[in-house]
Amino acid sequence: MIVSLGMLALAACAPAPQDGVASSQSRVTALAQAIAELGPDVDPDEAARAAEIAITYPLQLRQDYGVTDPPLVHNTKVNMGLRPRGLCWHWAEDMENRLAAEGFRTLDLHRAIANATTFLIDHSTVVISARGDTMEQGIVLDPWRNSGTLFWSRVPEDPRYVWERREAVFARKLSEQSS
Repeated sequence: MIVSLGMLALAACAPAPQDGVASSQSRVTALAQAIAELGPDVDPDEAARAAEIAITYPLQLRQDYGVTDPPLVHNTKVNMGLRPRGLCWHWAEDMENRLAAEGFRTLDLHRAIANATTFLIDHSTVVISARGDTMEQGIVLDPWRNSGTLFWSRVPEDPRYVWERREAVFARKLSEQSS
């Protein structure tokens, strides 16, 4: 009886089987819709292409970076020289470069940093917005947070981070160094 209860408890903790392709495609569709809704001038084809890249490219990066652990453990491995890349700014840089290679006409890319003024470790990401909109009007595309499984949300709705423009953070730090 105890063994049966233990097996039942373990089974309850196991992830439910999912069709990875269908699950991934539904995430692409949802993100494409959210990107398209950023503004009336956003090209739906560009939104779909950006969403496909944002969902699938981090999975390739996870393999390229050799990620087998949660983000902070992987960061430690990178900092110890055991892995080549995989810090949050690596993910953001690679994601931004891949998206920028598409030459979107109706979308802009921004870089953002969170925790830049706290004792916590700062965190970098890329944000996508409608052409001409501010970073704050965009969508956070954060592949680091879930080790290659993209987290995304509208910038002001991110439950974990308050984002600042990277340029503003760098300018502030430069000013502080020269003071």
